[in-house]
Amino acid sequence: MGLLKWAVAGAAGYGIWRFANRKQEEHAPAAFAEGENSNDNFSKVRSAGVEGMRSNPERWDKVDEASDESFPASDPPANY
Repeated sequence: MGLLKWAVAGAAGYGIWRFANRKQEEHAPAAFAEGENSNDNFSKVRSAGVEGMRSNPERWDKVDEASDESFPASDPPANY
């Protein structure tokens, strides 16, 4: 009977561990849209623009777009 209790405890622990790890894999990091943080994105850089963000900003104009496209480079946007 002791072996059965260990088996049930082990199965429960494994189920909790799988549930906890599944929760972490469902969502991309905060800066990334869903699908942006895949295995082929080894440099962990998101695409420029609103499409690459998880949440859409309320306001987004040409200056915001140019600033987002130039990051992380130190060069200013070309349209200034």
